[in-house]
Amino acid sequence: MGKSFAPDLSSRPNSMTLELRMKADAASIYNAWTRDFDLWFAETGELIMAPEVNRPFFFYNRHDWGRHAHYGRFITLEKNKLIEMTWLTGKDGTFGAETVIRIELVPQDKETVFRMTHSGFENEAAAKAHKDNWPLALEELDKKLASQ
Repeated sequence: MGKSFAPDLSSRPNSMTLELRMKADAASIYNAWTRDFDLWFAETGELIMAPEVNRPFFFYNRHDWGRHAHYGRFITLEKNKLIEMTWLTGKDGTFGAETVIRIELVPQDKETVFRMTHSGFENEAAAKAHKDNWPLALEELDKKLASQ
């Protein structure tokens, strides 16, 4: 096996999982998470991201959602199928912990089954806050991709 770029999450066992159906195809969703993050989540002009394993990324989220710095790097990329990335924010998010997001994209009928596991939270409250907020962001993603 190749080198793993994943952080050790053994001391931070809290996680959350979502599964939903998106109207967009897997390729569009993959690109939105690896190249076009400013289409739906990051503020335009405040994104540094390239879809390369272990390459750092940085962005501020959309200002209408508050202005929070986000950092991370891609751990695994399987085009149009799988994205694993680290996700680190400050006191209003992961509290400085390097968490991991795993996204699986499974085409089904004319939609895509989107499975997300976000793990490595220091406490259940942070995991719950992300479980409550991710659906709102993902709904925005689906709307933006549908309008293209």
